[in-house]
Amino acid sequence: MSEKMPNMDYDADEVINDFKAKFKWGKTNEVDVVVKPPKVWLKILISALATVILGGIVYYMMLPALNFHDSQMYIFIIILLAIFMFVFSIVCKANKKIERREYVKKKSMVPVIITAVILVIMGIGWLAGATIFRASSYSNIMPVTTSDFSTDFQNISVDGVPRIDESRALTLADQQLGSLSEYKSQYVVSDTTTMINYNGRPVRTAYLEYADVFKWFNNTKEGLPAYMIIDLISQKVTVVNCLEQFGSCIKYSQTELFNEKLIRHIRFQYPTELLDTPNFEVTDDGHPYWITPVLKKTIGLFGGTDVKGAVITDALTGESQYHSIEDVRSDESLQWIDAVYPVDLLIQQYDYYGKLKNGFWNSIIFQNDVNLTSHGYGYIAMNDDAWMYTGVTSSEADSSNFGFIFSNQRTKETRYYQNGGAIESAAQSSAEDAVQNYQYKSTFPILLDIEGHPTYFMSLYGDSNTVKGYALVNLKDKTIVGTGLTDTEKSDEKALNAAVENYIEALADKGIVDADVDVNEYLVSGESSDSQPSDTQPSDSSESSDSANPTVTGKVDSIKTSVNNGNTFYYFEINGKYYYISVADCMEALLVNMGDNITVTVGETANGDFVSAESLVIN
Repeated sequence: MSEKMPNMDYDADEVINDFKAKFKWGKTNEVDVVVKPPKVWLKILISALATVILGGIVYYMMLPALNFHDSQMYIFIIILLAIFMFVFSIVCKANKKIERREYVKKKSMVPVIITAVILVIMGIGWLAGATIFRASSYSNIMPVTTSDFSTDFQNISVDGVPRIDESRALTLADQQLGSLSEYKSQYVVSDTTTMINYNGRPVRTAYLEYADVFKWFNNTKEGLPAYMIIDLISQKVTVVNCLEQFGSCIKYSQTELFNEKLIRHIRFQYPTELLDTPNFEVTDDGHPYWITPVLKKTIGLFGGTDVKGAVITDALTGESQYHSIEDVRSDESLQWIDAVYPVDLLIQQYDYYGKLKNGFWNSIIFQNDVNLTSHGYGYIAMNDDAWMYTGVTSSEADSSNFGFIFSNQRTKETRYYQNGGAIESAAQSSAEDAVQNYQYKSTFPILLDIEGHPTYFMSLYGDSNTVKGYALVNLKDKTIVGTGLTDTEKSDEKALNAAVENYIEALADKGIVDADVDVNEYLVSGESSDSQPSDTQPSDSSESSDSANPTVTGKVDSIKTSVNNGNTFYYFEINGKYYYISVADCMEALLVNMGDNITVTVGETANGDFVSAESLVIN
C-alpha cells in the first residue's frame, strides 16, 4: 500500500461550480447561435400528422359545429394550434437543447399571432351582439301578441290539464320499471322527459338508459328495448315495447357511447349546424323520434339565439331529416311534433322583449315599463300543441304578476294576457297554508278559467312524491282557496271535484259569483268519481252469459298496457284471464286502478288467457 498522501491542492468552490455547470439549463442571453434542427420538413410533417390524430380525438369529444357562429369552433382551432406547437417542440428536442428551443420559440410566433387574431374576432363578434348596442334587435326576436283570457281558455277544463309534474312522472316511471323484471336490472329511466300532446292528452315521454357501462356492453348490440308514456291526467304509465311494436329496439340515444351516441350521430350528419339538446317524442302511432332544434345566431356573431329548424331522427334506424321552422309550423305531416323551441330559450327571448323594448339604458336606470318572467313555469296542452306558461312581473320581482304569457313550443307563438294578481309562489303558499296540518307541497300552478275568473290550479304532494289532493287559488285574491284531499274524499276524481266545489263556494261567499252557479259544469265526469278505493272492493269474479255478449265482474288483480298500431290497449287481469280493450273504444279504461271491481262486457275474440272486451264499467 502506498504511503503517499493524496493531492489536496484544489479549490473546493471551483469543483462545485464545475459540477453545477454540467446540470444547468442555458439562459436565452447566453445562446450565441439559434440552431435550426435537421430535416425540419420531416418534423413539420410528423407534427401535422400528430395534430390530425390528436385533433380528431378532441373533435370526437367536443363535437363543435364547423360554423363561424359557434364559439366552440374557435376554441377547437386554438387547441389544434397548441397541439401542433407542443408536438413540434418535442420532435425538435427543444426540451433538451436550448438552441433548438429558441428556434421553436421564434417559429411559434405564427400560431400565437393566429390565436390573437381569433381572440380579436371573437371579441369583436361578441361586442357586435352586445345588448348595450343592439337592444332594439334583441327586443324584436320574439313577437308577442296580446290575447283575451276568457276567449282562449274557455275550452280548457279542469279534467284536461296536467295533474302531475315531471318529478312525479319520473317517480311513476321508476315504479313501473321496477315491476318489469326483464328490464329493471339492466336499465334505468332517463332523468329527463318531454312534455307532448299525445292523441289530445298531455303526457310525458321517457326513454330508458343503461344502468351502467357494463350493462351497456351487455345490451348495446340490441339497443334500448322500450320507452314509457306517462299520462299526466290519469297518471297511468304505458310501457311501449319497441321490439314487439316496431321490430327494432332504440339504437340511437343520449345514453349510447361512440358512434351511436345521439348527438355525435347527428353531428356527423350535420357538421355545420348549431345543435341544441334533442327531445324524445313519439308520433300519434307511438313511433319514437328525436327532435333536435337547430339554432341560429341573429345578432352579431354569438347573440340573438333563435331556432331555424329541426332535425328529426328515427330513434330506431338513425335516419335523420332536416326541416326548416317554416315547415314545422305549416306542414300537416309534422303537426305531431311539440318540443322544438326549448323552454329556457322562450323565457330568455321574452325577457329580452320585456326588458329591452324601451332601450338598454332604460332597463338599467329608469326601468319604465320593464317586465320579466317570474320564477318557474308550467305546461298545458292546447290546440293539439304543448304550451309553456309563466307569469310576468316587474324587474324588482314583486309579490304579484301583472300578466302572464303562453308560448307555443312548436311555433313560438306567444300570447300575453293582461290579467294581474298573485305571483305563482304566493299562490303556492296559499294552497299549502290551506292544508298546513298535512305539510303538503304544491306543484307549480297552471291557470284555468272558472266563471270568467283566472284561477291557479295545483296538485298537492306528500313526502312520498304522491298526489294527495288538489287546490284552486284565485289569481286576483289569493285568500280564495278551494282544496280537496284524496285521504278524505277516497278517490282522485272526488278530491278534484271537492276542490272545485269548495273553490266556487268560496267565490260565492265573497259575492264574486252567483250562489246558484252550476258547479257541475266544472266537475270531472265519468264513473271514476264514484269508484271506491281498492282496499274496499274485495269480490270474487263471476261471469254471466245470459245475453249474446256475456259480462265478467271481478277484482282487477293486475294491469298491463301495450301500443298496437298507434292504439293503446289495457289488459285487466280478472281471475287469471286478461281482458283487453283499446282506449280509443273505452276511455274508462284509463280510470281503472289495480284492485278496483269492474264489469267487463266480453268481446268475440279470445286467444288462450287473453280475451277481448267491448266495454267496461267501474263498480
